[in-house]
Amino acid sequence: MNFSWTPHRFVGGALALDVANSVILRMDTARSMDRFAVPEQLAGFANAACVLSAERDSWKQLRPVQSGNEQTFLTFREAVDRYFRSLATANDEQLVLADLLDQGAKLLRSNPTAGSLEAETVHSALRLLSLPDPQRLKICGHCGWLFLDRSKNKSRFWCDMAVCGNRTKASRHYRRKKSGDPA
Repeated sequence: MNFSWTPHRFVGGALALDVANSVILRMDTARSMDRFAVPEQLAGFANAACVLSAERDSWKQLRPVQSGNEQTFLTFREAVDRYFRSLATANDEQLVLADLLDQGAKLLRSNPTAGSLEAETVHSALRLLSLPDPQRLKICGHCGWLFLDRSKNKSRFWCDMAVCGNRTKASRHYRRKKSGDPA
């Protein structure tokens, strides 16, 4: 399946979270879709991240995943998702942290070049580990994506108000209208 990498696909606030969010509807196995299942989409992600990622100033150009590194990269993506999801839900994250670090080390040992999607994703995850305020890491109440809440009072509930927030509000409005509740 082909699609465009739009700004909405980069709302995580960090490259590592955007990579983790490449699995759409992760928690709904019947509807879940891996955007990186098509190799061209994985290559296109690197190009789009240069323009759309919140961390785009950290690199000049982002090279696609090195041939032969795809599976190691996808394994790291899953470790990123498990660790930061457990951190956002305040679960015990010690074992998943060990896995994240182990998978990141494996990916870096595979010799990705500086400025590659692999190397920059590992660096992004390491920067996230040193977040001064881990409560800013959240899970979207609509789609389940991980994102950094950079709002002043840490009250953001959706990854993107224009997409997930609007869908949630429209759904709530529809249910109220259908039930005849004026509130």
